[in-house]
Amino acid sequence: MQLDYPEGATPLDPDEVAGLMPKHIVNHGQLNEWELVNVLQGERWAFAIGGGGRRRNFATVHDLLTLDFVRALHKRMFGDTWRWAGTFRSTEKNIGIDPARIASSLADLCEDVKTQLEFRSYPMDEIAARLSHRLVAIHPFANGNGRLSRTFADLILVENGAARFTWGAAGVSGSSLATEKEARVTYLAALRSADAKDVRPLLAFVRS
Repeated sequence: MQLDYPEGATPLDPDEVAGLMPKHIVNHGQLNEWELVNVLQGERWAFAIGGGGRRRNFATVHDLLTLDFVRALHKRMFGDTWRWAGTFRSTEKNIGIDPARIASSLADLCEDVKTQLEFRSYPMDEIAARLSHRLVAIHPFANGNGRLSRTFADLILVENGAARFTWGAAGVSGSSLATEKEARVTYLAALRSADAKDVRPLLAFVRS
């Protein structure tokens, strides 16, 4: 399969590419189309409403903020595409922390967000945007971290009575950022600014 990675994407190693489940896919365009369908299925699962108006898949917002839920969400979003979906990466990438630190860093992130929500340390939009940025920076999975982080941020918003982000009008949880070049360039610049401790461009982007 020929993969033509967009700017800022994380290349997969040969073993990870071998984990591709649909064997008819031979190029990145086909992969993007297949992954989009899978991502939307994961979104429907994540935002499903059950009896009593609560989310079908968890009882409280704190149930979201666990390693198990993050893995489950990634599995739902990419489990029809990659055999390793929902499994933390074991290889070094061009972005992200040492694989040995993923579980502890992700646990710290979840606890930090619980505290931020309890004490309203930041406005709701900023809590969600910071969560998305830190999740991308940790980069817990071999692929799909940006889409996962945007869906996760949207879930936190909805569970706290806020509207989902528009992500530069790039579709559901920014799912089409991989193909919308102008929005992707703006998004990546905003992430780099957040890396440098200035979240203002990211806050502007998520509601643009």
